[in-house]
Amino acid sequence: MKGWKRTLVLVVCVLVAAVAVAVPALVGIRPFIGPRVRPLTNRTFEATPTRLERGRYLTESARTPCILCHSPLDTKGGQVRVVEGQAFAGRSWEPDGVPFVTAANLTPDKETGIGNWTDDMLARAIREGISSDGRALFPIMPYSKLQDLSDEDLASIVVYLRSLKPIRNPLPKTSIPFPLNRLINGVPRPVDGPVTPDMSTPEKRGKYIVTMAVCADCHTPRDDRGNSAKGMDFGGGTLTTFADRPRVASANITPAVNGIPYYTEELFIEVFRTGKVRSRPIDEMMPTHYFGKMTDQDLKDMFAYLKTLTPVDHYVDNTLTATPCPRCGLKHGGGDRNKKAG
Repeated sequence: MKGWKRTLVLVVCVLVAAVAVAVPALVGIRPFIGPRVRPLTNRTFEATPTRLERGRYLTESARTPCILCHSPLDTKGGQVRVVEGQAFAGRSWEPDGVPFVTAANLTPDKETGIGNWTDDMLARAIREGISSDGRALFPIMPYSKLQDLSDEDLASIVVYLRSLKPIRNPLPKTSIPFPLNRLINGVPRPVDGPVTPDMSTPEKRGKYIVTMAVCADCHTPRDDRGNSAKGMDFGGGTLTTFADRPRVASANITPAVNGIPYYTEELFIEVFRTGKVRSRPIDEMMPTHYFGKMTDQDLKDMFAYLKTLTPVDHYVDNTLTATPCPRCGLKHGGGDRNKKAG
């Protein structure tokens, strides 16, 4: 019996050692030792009228989607709007299907908001995905995209958030389940130097705007693990929903024949201003009410960039019955009209 016990202990020890070696080899050591975090600095951003206005424009037009993610939303009358007087006050993401995530109150309330955060804490959270307590933020907060947010735009957003009226809004804490709470430790990356995107052409400015507005997250289909479908960038089909609203699939916004090849610059701007493609209303899950606050020039630059995208042959039509799509692997209107990629 003693020999059997010794053998069992030996086998268990070998298995534990194998797991200890294999798991870090598979996912790296970051989930076990925590995210990469740069030390906080004492930097502050000077509050100027130009920065205040720029920050207001970026956040309220959803050119950076702060107002959409960090505000409670009202769906009365079929619309999707920020609750009056609650902009940036934070909200649970349970209506979006992510019940363990709470988007923080971004107003300067000292008990429930960012009133006790330093400028660099905010900067680090926005671009690097690290909360004030040093934990990794769940990457539904698009810090991997906002890594490329210019230094001046970052400063403007922080200055504007500081100017908001404090709103007391107690919310449940984010509680990410295991093992996700460990795996996300590998996502944040410190920003150690200046960030100055190339804005020399309309297409490059448009790429910057589209990236900061996180358009790809909604318009690129993802599998059940959240991974982007290969070769489907901006090809549409992602199912979006909020609370009890019907699920709708995002549009293909590439120049493919079943995308937006017929759009002109004028039509593109009109769609954002009116929420309609000519007489056809766009579902409220596409927040044109906010994106429509962008300047004509920003919308023109976005359109210039979208015209450079690789066409994605992917038919999406929300007026049709949702059927399995062999192209993206999801189920959406017109899915059965697509063919599997060769």
